[in-house]
Amino acid sequence: MQSNVAIQMENISKTFGVIKANEDVNLTVYSGEVHALLGENGAGKSTLMNMLSGIYSPDSGSIFIQGQEVRFSSPKDSIKLGIGMIHQHFKLVDVLTAKENIVLGQSGSFFMKGRELTKKVKAISDQYGLDINPDKKVYDMSVGEKQTLEIIKVLYRGAKILIMDEPTAVLTPQEIKKLFRIIRNMKEQGCAVIIITHKLNEVMEISDRITVLRKGCSIQTVETAGVAVPNLIEMMVGKKVDLAIEKKKLEEKKTLLDVDGVQVIDSEKKHALEDVSFTLFGGEILGVAGVAGSGQKELCETIAGLIHAEKGRIFFDGENIVGKTPRDIIRLGIRMGFIPEDRLGMGLVGSMDIVHNIILKDYQNQPGVFLKRADCVDKANKIVKKLDIQTPGIHSPVKKLSGGNIQKVLLGREIDSDPKVLITAYPVRGLDIGASYKIYDLLNEQKEKGVGVLFIGEDLDVLIDLCDRIMVLCNGRITGIVDPSVVSKEEIGLLMTGGTMEKEATA
Repeated sequence: MQSNVAIQMENISKTFGVIKANEDVNLTVYSGEVHALLGENGAGKSTLMNMLSGIYSPDSGSIFIQGQEVRFSSPKDSIKLGIGMIHQHFKLVDVLTAKENIVLGQSGSFFMKGRELTKKVKAISDQYGLDINPDKKVYDMSVGEKQTLEIIKVLYRGAKILIMDEPTAVLTPQEIKKLFRIIRNMKEQGCAVIIITHKLNEVMEISDRITVLRKGCSIQTVETAGVAVPNLIEMMVGKKVDLAIEKKKLEEKKTLLDVDGVQVIDSEKKHALEDVSFTLFGGEILGVAGVAGSGQKELCETIAGLIHAEKGRIFFDGENIVGKTPRDIIRLGIRMGFIPEDRLGMGLVGSMDIVHNIILKDYQNQPGVFLKRADCVDKANKIVKKLDIQTPGIHSPVKKLSGGNIQKVLLGREIDSDPKVLITAYPVRGLDIGASYKIYDLLNEQKEKGVGVLFIGEDLDVLIDLCDRIMVLCNGRITGIVDPSVVSKEEIGLLMTGGTMEKEATA
């Protein structure tokens, strides 16, 4: 490892009101190294990197770049010093070409002759082993191509320090391998690369050193080659966590949900779902894999009665539920714990407390015109205790809880309703490792009760470990339903991009 220090952050502290986002954090990153930043949600990773990229200013502490102390007043200052941040959600203009996006915001560059600009983009691509068509429109690009374009954008601006926030979150296994080759090329060219991620297996594969944050403080920096995954988790969480997901095979399976030829047209008159057919059995967890925007959201909402299917039928216990209202579908025993990015946009009312959010689902099942509040209070206490929800009390507004605790309230309420079919979309998004495995245990409990669980997930490792079968969506169509015990991540990744394979899963 090279001895020259690219970044030195000493005793960095940052508070927002009464919340200490970072407290006396220390971070050292060398040129020519890949440095992983680990920590649970709320550990202070993003705040620390936002200070390094000039979005925030630290309340106290010092930042040194290439040995010189610096103070940033805006992101422009950090860019001038060769720092580039690649966000999880891409900052690209869809109707522009790759090269137009690269020079957007660069004074003078936008008016550079097309041939000259193409030559410069190609020179950067060749230097770092990147592959991009400078004249391709962004709306025609795959997710992997868009990420490559984001990398070229910061390299074009002279960045030698790159910060990557959850860079593999929406990539297929094949795209992840390609990204890692790019990162290694950048490392060989002397770049310092910081990766913020929660995927520990990828951290172990790509990083040279790891800094762990917990509750806003830097716990330890370790050499990747000399540390084991359980030790990293203990540093992150503060205690040992059992990472085993038990998958029981249940022999007797009853058909609960039969989806036949469903077609959904979106607001732009395009197929959001096209000829989707599958069966969900009681006592199984059926996983759904696919790159973002492949039809997962529309599938959930169609089954729940929230959006209308143009064609096809959905049978629940032999009864066609297409055309029924969401309330009728809930009464039949289908519950949806759909967790969108805007967690309070669906399912929970932020200004209400846990008790009243339970009442929202319970009131229609209570006889008479008067609500039995005591039953809902008991349920709220039970959910808080069982899921270890961190809250000042059951009467505290839900919007004041962290994102992970909001998700626990939503999923806990749906599970408590004793469903026959449970639809869970991204149920562990934003949860720490311990809470995530608690959710997996709860879903397995539902499976053992004979509930059919439809599990939409992002992490292929979790889908393979947890699910009995995995259904893969690509552009609104099913490209395969596979047995995770006999396929690889790479084969699932092939289906996610529209490819085909022969190993279909049996019931």
